[in-house]
Amino acid sequence: MAGVKAYVLRYWETEFTQLRPKKSGTNQRLYPRKEVELILEIKHLLYDKRYTIEGAKKTLGFKGKAVVLEKTALKPRKQAALFAMEEGIPRESWDEVRAELRSVLKLLK
Repeated sequence: MAGVKAYVLRYWETEFTQLRPKKSGTNQRLYPRKEVELILEIKHLLYDKRYTIEGAKKTLGFKGKAVVLEKTALKPRKQAALFAMEEGIPRESWDEVRAELRSVLKLLK
């Protein structure tokens, strides 16, 4: 359908994580419509526009077909904030937590 050899499709499956065809009982690859469209887009980018594999990945990522982490990534925070040691939490609270954890550790030994 796409006009490429089967080994090319298998290689693209390793490079483009969006391509995950299901296999039939006879181990034939079954591509849903969206994956066929993606294959045709990949072929266009690689063969017609002469993109590299990495260039095609980036292009497809910006079109929303790949996992784009830029929009969903959390803003960087200080390490202390990750451990909830932000302002307003008294030091004594952390001492109590440490003491409790030590007692649990003793029980486990």
